[in-house]
Amino acid sequence: MGAPRKQDWREARRRRAWELKQQGWKQHAIAQALGVSDGAISQWIKRGRDGGEEALAAQPPPGVMPRLAAEQVAQLPAFLAQGTEHYGFRGEIWTASRVAHVIVCEFGVRYHRDHVRKLLRKLGWSPQHPVVQASQRNDQAIYEWVEERWPQIKKKPTRKNAP
Repeated sequence: MGAPRKQDWREARRRRAWELKQQGWKQHAIAQALGVSDGAISQWIKRGRDGGEEALAAQPPPGVMPRLAAEQVAQLPAFLAQGTEHYGFRGEIWTASRVAHVIVCEFGVRYHRDHVRKLLRKLGWSPQHPVVQASQRNDQAIYEWVEERWPQIKKKPTRKNAP
């Protein structure tokens, strides 16, 4: 199960305000004692009255609603299994930008390629990075330059017995 949840200090402050109110303290006195505004105490007391002491518990931040439903994310591997050529790409490499294009085509939702990488990692996939080389690349000429020309132009020590 893991370690118990560390109690939020703000939650403890809200619960303390609730206890003091139950003991008959005035809201202004509670606010001064806890170092918060009268409005905060008023909100906390209202939450306690409406929902009981449980309403004073810490709430995780809601966060942003995902653009794709879980079912749609689960469908993504099936679309990618159709291959890149099905979506008009050359070569069988699924880059994050290409997957973002597939998401737009299939679901009408736009994602930045960096977020697509996060989605792919959740699915157990990783985006592929194509090897970028010039189309005019000449491996033989590169090898000859490194083996023959480079030793000729490489700077040599100036002193006779230099390390």
